Amino acid sequence: MIKTVRQSRGSVGFHAGMSAELQVAQDYERRGFAILETRWRGQGGEIDLIAKDGDGLIFIEVKKSRNTARAAERLSPHQMLRLQSAAEEFAGTQPLGLLTSMRFDVALVDNQGVIHVIENAIGH
Repeated sequence: MIKTVRQSRGSVGFHAGMSAELQVAQDYERRGFAILETRWRGQGGEIDLIAKDGDGLIFIEVKKSRNTARAAERLSPHQMLRLQSAAEEFAGTQPLGLLTSMRFDVALVDNQGVIHVIENAIGH
């Protein structure tokens, strides 16, 4: 008798998201940015990745879907506000506080693992 193990859609999505975040982190590291935090959680919400850019910070929201257009559609205005709130909280822990240079990127990952980064995607 063969037993089939089925993962719930939530579990599959969670693991796909984790894999996409790892791919994006490696992409930023290849481009010379140090990853400071992964899945940082503050009172304002969660930030997928936080990278160092000189004296500044890059807050990265990772979205995975079957194609990059669909991934982009998954970023809601509410999520953008939560990301900004969490970023301000994190920046408050830095030596320059809210004077720290900040940038918000969105990294879109499709089913083939192709990454499309939109720099400064979210205004601050």
